[in-house]
Amino acid sequence: MASNQVNVKSSRETVSETTSLYTLDINNYATRKTFVQGMLDLALLTANAAQLKYLLSVGEAHPFYTLLLVMVVTSISLQALQAIIIIALGTLFNINKLEEQRKSDIINNLLICVSVVSVVINIIISAFDMKNQSTVK
Repeated sequence: MASNQVNVKSSRETVSETTSLYTLDINNYATRKTFVQGMLDLALLTANAAQLKYLLSVGEAHPFYTLLLVMVVTSISLQALQAIIIIALGTLFNINKLEEQRKSDIINNLLICVSVVSVVINIIISAFDMKNQSTVK
């Protein structure tokens, strides 16, 4: 009978053993977050490519052709830069290593700045609503 009592664990001991087995891999989390951000950037790149195609098909007949062309090309270029930064963050750095955390943080801040500029440019592009101007004079 005493041997049965030795094998019985309290629920508190079982919970503490279960939680101690699971540890969050910060590098894995950051890699997944970066991947999802890349997928969203791909959707924006697709939209910019469609806008570029429309602008090139309408040509200089569009009242804001030059401005929109510069902005769409700038946005696509910034997205290419973001892709390069995302690849660098995902492959070159391991944020579980203390010596790489500062570099990763700086590059991540750079990525945020480039993303904000890209979003602002795309807001301005969308303000011109190119789709509704299909009947250009």
